Amino acid sequence: MTTSPDGKSLGLAACTAIVVGNMVGSGFYLSPAAVAPYGNLAILVWLIMGAGAICLGLTFARLASLVPAVGGPYAYTRLAYGDFAGFLIAWGYWISIWTSLPVIAIAFTGVIIDLVPALGNRLAATILTLGVIWAIVLVNLRGVHAAGLFAQVTTYAKLLPFGAVAIIGLLYVDTSHFSDFNPSGQPILKSIAALAPLTMFAYLGLESATVPAGDVRDAKHTIPRSTVLGISIAATLYVLGTIVVMGVLPREQLTHSIAPFPEAARAMWGRGGELAISIAVVVSSIGALNGWTLLMGQVPMAAARDGLFPSLFARLSSRGVPAIGMVVSACLATLLVLVQAMGGEGFAAVYRLMVGLSTMTAVVPYAFCSLASGLVAARIGERMPGVSPIELVAFIFAMFTLYGAGAEPVLYGLVLLMLGIPVYVWQRRNGAPAPAELPETTAGAITRPAVPS
Repeated sequence: MTTSPDGKSLGLAACTAIVVGNMVGSGFYLSPAAVAPYGNLAILVWLIMGAGAICLGLTFARLASLVPAVGGPYAYTRLAYGDFAGFLIAWGYWISIWTSLPVIAIAFTGVIIDLVPALGNRLAATILTLGVIWAIVLVNLRGVHAAGLFAQVTTYAKLLPFGAVAIIGLLYVDTSHFSDFNPSGQPILKSIAALAPLTMFAYLGLESATVPAGDVRDAKHTIPRSTVLGISIAATLYVLGTIVVMGVLPREQLTHSIAPFPEAARAMWGRGGELAISIAVVVSSIGALNGWTLLMGQVPMAAARDGLFPSLFARLSSRGVPAIGMVVSACLATLLVLVQAMGGEGFAAVYRLMVGLSTMTAVVPYAFCSLASGLVAARIGERMPGVSPIELVAFIFAMFTLYGAGAEPVLYGLVLLMLGIPVYVWQRRNGAPAPAELPETTAGAITRPAVPS
């Protein structure tokens, strides 16, 4: 990966790798077990959610082509709706990122313990989980160039074994496993609603290329292309991979599996295939951790530069990275891991709720951004028609996912969002936020009036 004369180091390959790396993580290789009780309906929902994700991706691509703004969903929300909405989205999006880290890291630890059973105790598991989180933080602290290169290596390394399962594995599918359309016994609409958050968790990260826009070469073209390309790659893997795993493993076995892809590989290719897929899962987890770690410094940095987050989040290290934001976020993720390690069965339920919160707090920015392009276009003097069908589908997709998440995650997610209000008030009392100006484009700087606050 090369660095352009203007110092921007992320090209199409790196941005696509970040999107795919963030999406193809624990939500992908654990999902077949989670959706197995719903039979063929799960495959249909994967397709529906994939279509919705592509609509969201096209919406983000349109926003990025209009304004390649650092901060992704936060930046577009602030430009479209104003300071307070922008702050809430930055706050919620930031929460969704650092609450995702323990989920991915623990999935990594589970595979390592499966490969090395001697590590199967609470202390070793905690050390492994925290070790991988902080190891990836150290990689990102070396700079965006290092993080982008690491994303390319880990993403493209894992595509080969997962692609083998998703494509070659079709030859091993037992069609008798697909005899029941919806064996869950629930009504179709209720089943689809239950599947929505399970599958949406795997699509989180579709907007990843828009966040580090300041480090992207030719951002107006690179970000839209990498977003659509990354979502298409991930969606293809999801659908084909789920078909293969469900077609190879009996539903009763799959429902109780903690490693569905390695088990399917063992059924097809023996111990060697299982080992190869287990290693791919480890690489996948590391790649997802790397991508989310990159973003968890960029989002609070963008908000801090606008005066909406404490100014310390805007400070860059000697290597040009928002080190304080990364370290603070990693500390919060560490706290979650330690609480889980010390907690009992009661905390396990709370921790599962945090997984739901991660999805919920990520989907809220999607809903805001799905209808933002017209308002953003007006900011730069472009005339656009009303809401397009793609944007309308993207909004409905986001809202239905919120509905499917259930009342409890939405309630607690709202509470977490409201806890950010004192931070916003403190920032406003100690200095007005900066005007929501647009970044420089290839045509030069565009000066726009401030968003009303």
